[in-house]
Amino acid sequence: MERYVYIDETGDLGEKGSKYFVITAIWVDNPAFLERIIKNMRRNKFKKELKNASEIKANDSSAELIMHTLKKFMEIESAHAQSIILEKKKLYSQFLKSDKHKLYNFVCSHLANISVDSRRLTMRIDRSKGKQTLIEDFNKYMEMKFKEARWAREIEIYHSWSHAWPGLQIADIVSWAVFHKFEHGNDIYFRVIEKKVNVAHLW
Repeated sequence: MERYVYIDETGDLGEKGSKYFVITAIWVDNPAFLERIIKNMRRNKFKKELKNASEIKANDSSAELIMHTLKKFMEIESAHAQSIILEKKKLYSQFLKSDKHKLYNFVCSHLANISVDSRRLTMRIDRSKGKQTLIEDFNKYMEMKFKEARWAREIEIYHSWSHAWPGLQIADIVSWAVFHKFEHGNDIYFRVIEKKVNVAHLW
């Protein structure tokens, strides 16, 4: 059976800025489940709030909308999430510190250990890498790491604009909820989804 994976991040990789950097993958066995959540929010309860929004982003959304999205995510039986937490003060590698793209790839590669019960994964990641060479570097690195962790697993990686993919928008909100817990010590949002989220720390 195929699984559909959506990846987004919260925080930044600069030496200043946020204390934590979080990359989160969510996955389902049918993307329509995630599409339905966004579609219903736009048509009904949050029609007014989302009237002029091309996409849903946690940083631009009301607490009510975020909580509603997380609760709907919890209702999807096949939905799960994996978050990789980097506490930046514990990063000592000068090689990784000197290249944010390499550091991003390194953190993201730890998603290779996600416990998805499927040999075939279709992955979409928010299109943040503009240059084709950076996209190719990321894809090759991820494919290598996934083969190391699960030798029989097939993955396809797409870099997509989040406004076009509801799964990426929901990944943004789930990642934001995890980030909020560690960065600000506020777990009110995380508690809603904690039974579906596996959290792994680097260092």
